[in-house]
Amino acid sequence: MKRSLGRLSKRSRLLRKRSRTTLTVSRKLKVLNVGDRVHITQASSRSMPHPRYRGKTGMIIGLRGSSYLVEVADHNMVKRLVIDGVDLTKVM
Repeated sequence: MKRSLGRLSKRSRLLRKRSRTTLTVSRKLKVLNVGDRVHITQASSRSMPHPRYRGKTGMIIGLRGSSYLVEVADHNMVKRLVIDGVDLTKVM
């Protein structure tokens, strides 16, 4: 039988490295503003950002539904990612 090449293929090792913190209600309901600098983490598996962007810091430039539009520098390109608020941590 051919093995699955789905979204989480070969990711079990990387997913084990994430923090063991539990998601709280306050973390799910936090409000971030446009212009805030945020740090990308992997707190949930529902809306998990691509592992390439884990640990990157970016700026919120807008909203897309209940998610945030984050601008991240990836080498010499600027990329825009749609990320759920649970996976973002505000940088002071």
